[in-house]
Amino acid sequence: MNYRMLLQEGRNYLTSCGVWEADTDARYLLEYVTGLDRTHYFLNQMEECPLLQQERFEKLLQKRGRHIPLQYLTGTQEFMGFSFRVNEQVLIPRQDTELLVLETLKKINADSSVLDMCTGSGCIIISLNLLAGKRAPAGEKGPSARYTAADISAGALAVAEENADRLGADIEFINSDLFEKVEGMYDCIVSNPPYIKSAEIPGLMPEVRDHEPCLALDGQEDGLYFYRKITKEAGAYLKAGGWLLFETGFDQGKAVAQLMKDQGYTEIEIKKDLAGLDRVVSGRRQ
Repeated sequence: MNYRMLLQEGRNYLTSCGVWEADTDARYLLEYVTGLDRTHYFLNQMEECPLLQQERFEKLLQKRGRHIPLQYLTGTQEFMGFSFRVNEQVLIPRQDTELLVLETLKKINADSSVLDMCTGSGCIIISLNLLAGKRAPAGEKGPSARYTAADISAGALAVAEENADRLGADIEFINSDLFEKVEGMYDCIVSNPPYIKSAEIPGLMPEVRDHEPCLALDGQEDGLYFYRKITKEAGAYLKAGGWLLFETGFDQGKAVAQLMKDQGYTEIEIKKDLAGLDRVVSGRRQ
């Protein structure tokens, strides 16, 4: 079977399985298996595809047809210009979360100490480490710079450590239930915690509901459980004038801002994403 026919069969199969972006996903899987990018596909589409590649492509299509996320099949996801390894131990990095990184970069410098709570794949803290470090002379970190990532999931931390090693980021990883094992003081604490209401999880897309780790999704009854805990406890680990920044759900900005206000944070700000929805809340410790 030639590449063109193979791609069309893949599109048709994923469409029949109710995969939302069947055309795009079939193309990505074919590129992943064959190494043919869009340009080389068009140049070679009438050529016969090797049988082993056909079989591998078909096996991946079957998995995607069961709504296993594309990123778990290819094992990678782009974030802030870096390629991160992902598997079912971690949430797949979203473009929305890039706003959290960009806002945090406004609050820190090459000499800052930063803690990422609920780090998952490590995409936030690793991006911050690599991008903030570029501001220093010769790309070096400042003498007091310290980057720490905490997560309750040992599986997630294994993925995050692999990503740090691959990308050359200098991060300390801690297996900790929130601040349980965290020590020291930080200039900035950043977090994208679980924030989906428990009752809403059964209605999520099957890619998310059935495959991404529930531990990283479930924000308990009202979705605000971890914001309350982190906002209440973060003050003991933030230096005076230090910043706390969260990613939030689209309808949680005001509630999280109020939690910060109740704990005495100042300069509280809600930032919206490209869709005009609340996405990042930041506040400063007195």
